Amino acid sequence: MTYYVNEMSWTEFDERRKSAKTVIIPSGACEVYGPHNPMGADILVAKKMSELLAEKVNGIVAPCLEIGQSKTLTSFPGTICIGSDLLKGVYAQIISEFVRLGFTRFFVINNHLGNTPPLTEVLWDAQQKYGIKYGQVGFWQYLPVITDQLGIWDTPKPHAHASEAQTSVLLYLYPELVHMEKAVNTPFKPDNYPGIIKDIPYCKQTDSGLLGDATKATAEKGKIAVETALEAMAKYIQEQLEK
Repeated sequence: MTYYVNEMSWTEFDERRKSAKTVIIPSGACEVYGPHNPMGADILVAKKMSELLAEKVNGIVAPCLEIGQSKTLTSFPGTICIGSDLLKGVYAQIISEFVRLGFTRFFVINNHLGNTPPLTEVLWDAQQKYGIKYGQVGFWQYLPVITDQLGIWDTPKPHAHASEAQTSVLLYLYPELVHMEKAVNTPFKPDNYPGIIKDIPYCKQTDSGLLGDATKATAEKGKIAVETALEAMAKYIQEQLEK
């Protein structure tokens, strides 16, 4: 059984919407993700996590954009981005269409930090306009909250871009797309002005497209992270959105 709307016939969707309560919306990007990971890492993981979560809660996975607001990463070849206004417009329309189809519960799995502000605004506006209930996780930023206490990471900054944690998740979900023989350790450059948002191009911070040490990633760590996240998100949906 599929959980993706775009893989259902209209009659199957019409039947499924009678029992499914929550629409799960993936969000991600197409951007540099180190020399060892696919550039679609963000959206690939968001879609797979959405599918696995939908299976747990009998949800429906919405269509989504394959790109995001990745302007700071465009110095690397292959990164493709859109602006926040366009991103907001598309996701706002997606939500309004599902509201038209009878849904009032939404959960966003967002795997790209640049998408978080526009998505938050879209969800807030939809709550005010339609009275929806929603939840959103910035998935890569959510992992430290639910996994750091498990003691599974071995590097000082495991959640840095394309580093240990993110590569581990990819190794578990998409092992065929990760080339660990190309994984590297790219140390952080010192920041003499922490807390200040600065106009430093990403290519000036790293020449590999990642930050941190990806060589310590394993599929076993990724499995623990994915399963822990799914349990926590499913609990929120069942106890907060669907009650």
